[in-house]
Amino acid sequence: MSRSPITTHVLDTALGRPARGVALKLEAQRHGAWESLASGETDSDGRCSTLLEPGSLQAGVYRISFALDAYFEASGRQSFYPEASIVFRVSATDEHYHVPLLLAPFGFSTYRGS
Repeated sequence: MSRSPITTHVLDTALGRPARGVALKLEAQRHGAWESLASGETDSDGRCSTLLEPGSLQAGVYRISFALDAYFEASGRQSFYPEASIVFRVSATDEHYHVPLLLAPFGFSTYRGS
């Protein structure tokens, strides 16, 4: 089964479980502006793996933005960050880019996953 060349996984480290229902969007930087490519929402395992068609990846700079306010509000928690945006570079178009987000109400981190 083929998967999107860019995927993400959101984990709520404050609760120790996947972050379900986080809305997100994927954009590419083209000619100095951000072009919308896809949007989605994390599933029950905190994953979104349907952003792009296999074989459609181009080299360049991409951004995934996660809507955090609605996620935290749904659980009755306040958060400092209304949104988290991760900007990353794609060089090898034949590779898979997994961009996880580890979040808590007052902090977040990311890394290139596998």
